[in-house]
Amino acid sequence: MPHTNRGVRTFISFLSLLTIIGIEVSAQSDPQFTNNMFYKLGVNPGYAGAENALNGIILNRFQWEGMKGAPKTLVFSADAAVNILGAPSGVGLNIISDQLGFAKNITVNGNYAYKAELSFGTLGIGASLGLYNQSINGDWQIPEDDHGIYMQPGSDPGIPQAETSQVAFDVGSGLYLSSNKYFLGLSATHLNQATIEYDETARSYLTRHYYLMGGYNIKLGDPLFELRPSFLFKTDVAGWQLDVNANLVFDDRFWGGLSYRINDAVILLMGVELANGLKVGYSFDLVTSAIGYYGWASHEFFVSYAINLERNRNQKYKSIRFL
Repeated sequence: MPHTNRGVRTFISFLSLLTIIGIEVSAQSDPQFTNNMFYKLGVNPGYAGAENALNGIILNRFQWEGMKGAPKTLVFSADAAVNILGAPSGVGLNIISDQLGFAKNITVNGNYAYKAELSFGTLGIGASLGLYNQSINGDWQIPEDDHGIYMQPGSDPGIPQAETSQVAFDVGSGLYLSSNKYFLGLSATHLNQATIEYDETARSYLTRHYYLMGGYNIKLGDPLFELRPSFLFKTDVAGWQLDVNANLVFDDRFWGGLSYRINDAVILLMGVELANGLKVGYSFDLVTSAIGYYGWASHEFFVSYAINLERNRNQKYKSIRFL
């Protein structure tokens, strides 16, 4: 049907817009995470050391599962509170592998945050420095689907026709204010908007992204329950995205909740703390945008572990904001 073919063509165009390298004005978008309330270091270096613990997380996202060439993202991140030359600080590391169609992007950055104690909370003033590697497989194609539509290798002369890779220097910064009741963060990634150039006609650049995040802990009538609403706003000035989340936590060990990504998805959140700071979480995105017409959904899993640096190693660590 013409409507169906238009929809598939729209997807191919959408995929190309996210990964295309053939024109100078093309840009790379940061990967999307549903469990953003559990993984803040990826967008805000000011968060490093905010929990006064040694934290590690492995997160795996499968976006639009079943779609050929859909985004797949794998994250390893760790941060810790430290004292550097007498200054309360935090350090962190992010390693992100993000694959989308014929492009694979790997980010490795280190994070530092100076922590200033204020009367209403702790302010982390952070910066991130690292490398952004982009590799292109010019022979990749979208296999023929039920509608007989596919992308031939070499169909865009601006895409390198051989497998190639380039590296760029990447800079970010952020502020993160937190207390035992709330958090608020403001940050920017790709401040230097580095250019990734393969030749005179094939280039890309990292567009600057701005983030605003916040959350609050609400004690309920039953002391075993707590409501933890939060939000994450992202923009590259040309467009924007807003996630609004709410988790209901029972006994500081079990959580479940809902999230809504404006004009994109309704999301189910769930997870549990197993023992001594080991947590497992899962989210399911039911896509409500036009691309969801084809029945695709997104899944995200994470495993995290935290050791409270101020307590005995065998004692359970519980975050003051999120499990």
